[in-house]
Amino acid sequence: MTAVRDRVSLEEWKVRVDLAAAYRLVAHFGWDDLIFTHISARVPGPDHHFLINPYGMLFDEITASSLVKIDLEGNKIEESPWPVNPAGFTIHSAIHEVREDAHCVLHLHTVDGTAVSCMEGGLLPLNQTAMACCEQLAYHEYEGIALDHDERPRLQKDLGDKSAMLLWNHGTLTLGSTVGEAFARMYFLERACSMQVRLMAGPGIHQPPEGVAAKVAAQVAVPEFGSIVIDQLAWPALRRQLDRKDPSYGD
Repeated sequence: MTAVRDRVSLEEWKVRVDLAAAYRLVAHFGWDDLIFTHISARVPGPDHHFLINPYGMLFDEITASSLVKIDLEGNKIEESPWPVNPAGFTIHSAIHEVREDAHCVLHLHTVDGTAVSCMEGGLLPLNQTAMACCEQLAYHEYEGIALDHDERPRLQKDLGDKSAMLLWNHGTLTLGSTVGEAFARMYFLERACSMQVRLMAGPGIHQPPEGVAAKVAAQVAVPEFGSIVIDQLAWPALRRQLDRKDPSYGD
């Protein structure tokens, strides 16, 4: 059988390699949850096809070739011996259906991210990292394991035009115009959650000056932060780190 790399376009292969890298990086940072949680990336082109993990592989096993390509109804576009996580399909298909800018969607169940999703008030703008996240953070009520496709319209409505979400009592979610952008947003969101968990164990909180949270949100909202700082600097550096550790994600 022809290798996947030879059957797909150069543009799709590049997305596959970036997405496989994101899975490996999630494992590297200790954000994975056995075979659960998921990252998806839209396949370039007019069709609303997207790539997602083969359900049953650990994140540090995933390669560019092993990713499963499906449509918005969950049908496999190309043959794969692996199934797709039903809950993953529900969440990711909902976002890819209505957000043309969501070329990558990343969802996690980390300890600290889930802990903050259970806190009254959610993520609080108490430090620079959290301030950079809060302005673009949406919230979605927990409805049980995401197996019911009827939940998708509510998830879409709650997300709106935001680029990140706390799923109450569940976990974290980010999206981006590139895999690198979605990953960087998750990195900062997860870091902000970890900071808050540690802060809540301390003796007291120093409140930042009034208005500074909005200033920080505006400072990181400029397009150059994503296109230059993330895509041209941070994401290539993360890819180099992976290449030193184990370049097999690109197979």
